[in-house]
Amino acid sequence: MSDTQKLDFSAVNGPTLASFNQQKNLIKRMLKGNSATCADCNKPLTLQLPPNSKNAKPNAKAPGIYCVKGCTDIELDMEAVALMR
Repeated sequence: MSDTQKLDFSAVNGPTLASFNQQKNLIKRMLKGNSATCADCNKPLTLQLPPNSKNAKPNAKAPGIYCVKGCTDIELDMEAVALMR
């Protein structure tokens, strides 16, 4: 590929943006305490938060939003939240 050729990502940008916005809205709803179901299996999603003290035992899963069957698996980067305190 020469320096003057450019790749056309326009076909991918629309679906990628829609997926990103769906996940972002799901995360917002779950963090507000609302319930949601998995888009694939309709099982309830669970929100796993990090331990709130140093003495708390660590969780088996990283902080995130999970489906019981494993269809939905969104890990959340909670370090940024911890730095805001």
